[in-house]
Amino acid sequence: MLTLIKGGTLVDDTREFRGDVLIQHGKIIKTAARIDATVADRVIDASGLLVMPGGIDVHTHFNIDTGSAVSCDDFYSGTRAAACGGTTTIIDHMGFGPAGCNLHHQLEKYHGYARGQAVIDYSFHGVIQHVDEAILDELYSMVHREGISSFKFYLTYQYCLNDGDILRLLEKLKEVGALATVHPENNAAIVHNRRRFMAENKRAPIWHALSRPVACEAEAIARSINLAQMAGNAPLYIVHLSNGLGMEYIKLAKARRQPVWMETCPQYLLLDIEHYQREDALKYILSPPLRPHSELDSLWGGINDGSIDTVATDHCTFPYSLRQAQAASDFTRCPNGLPGVENRLALLFSEGVAKGRISASRFVALTSANPARLFGLWPDKGSLLPGSDADLVLFDPQRRQVIRHADLHDNADYSPWEGFECHGWPVMTLSRGEAVWREGRFCGKAGHGRFIHRKPFFSTYQEVK
Repeated sequence: MLTLIKGGTLVDDTREFRGDVLIQHGKIIKTAARIDATVADRVIDASGLLVMPGGIDVHTHFNIDTGSAVSCDDFYSGTRAAACGGTTTIIDHMGFGPAGCNLHHQLEKYHGYARGQAVIDYSFHGVIQHVDEAILDELYSMVHREGISSFKFYLTYQYCLNDGDILRLLEKLKEVGALATVHPENNAAIVHNRRRFMAENKRAPIWHALSRPVACEAEAIARSINLAQMAGNAPLYIVHLSNGLGMEYIKLAKARRQPVWMETCPQYLLLDIEHYQREDALKYILSPPLRPHSELDSLWGGINDGSIDTVATDHCTFPYSLRQAQAASDFTRCPNGLPGVENRLALLFSEGVAKGRISASRFVALTSANPARLFGLWPDKGSLLPGSDADLVLFDPQRRQVIRHADLHDNADYSPWEGFECHGWPVMTLSRGEAVWREGRFCGKAGHGRFIHRKPFFSTYQEVK
């Protein structure tokens, strides 16, 4: 069947132009200023709408088990919410497995979680819990046989790595064609601060933020960059950047042509540390924490000038009711993370494009094209080129919509975006040519989403601008 999307404004990461899109067998086969409607079996009227590559969220946590809490979003509810917000591909960060497990252990577990459940296409980032010769030897097969071309390591939490192991890991990841992603926070500083605050009976949510100050994150960013440089300029991706000082360190590395990229999230662009003074402050505990408002301004500068490469969500849902039960009198017991996979595109468009901070093409670069290039999905994803998957979002740039959790599609019991009014809203999402969201109605199905065998890092990477 031939599907024609007609009369819209096509937007990719380089240009905007009035035109039509012809789709067959789940692929874009033609874009042109005008395509005769009589060639199509189905015509979708996109008059007044932007037609863009579907969003790619490269930072989600579905089915994650922290040991003390399990996410309330699995690969069905999480990808359903993503689809309803205009996202057509996710790459999920696998959680930790048992101590000493190999890399394939968690991969097999996550394949089990997602198979037959995902509404949209998906992949996984590998997770590094420890480094030894067996793990290093396993990386090649993960990249070239399993299609996992990015791996995350942590500088805090239970399985944080030491500098020597990080150096060995970065060298090997570069050798096998993988991108290293890092959660950068100084573990020793966090442990020291938390112990001191507990001894002083400082247990309210604000002390979560103060136990993980800007310098704690920025130091770990600088250290990761320097270790990557010592590892022969191993490619490095900084996840969930929340502050301007860390961004300046990354910009210095970029200026000397080091292959380093950075991601931020809507919460670090729109929410600030004052939320920890609210009665419902436990809703906003995540790591790194929300920052003073001046840091938001710094990050918007990076969004505007091209320094920040991607905007993801770090979607990780633990119900407010669970947070209250576990951590009402002790912030250290609160599971970390915020929901948000459904609202990323609307929030960034509203606060970025509608307010004149960025162009629509820059919006596509941040939310789709750059993630596709960096994570082995290009040009199948993130593009309007003929031959690309027909993963598209039709977006009404004039529609105003207030976010209400009652209208959302995740399994959380709250939204951090409750009451935000968005200027611009996704009205239709196509996954490989099939509608999964249309005019306020979810119309996808579990199992439509396919696992994407991603290409090695250097085989698809083009300079991210």
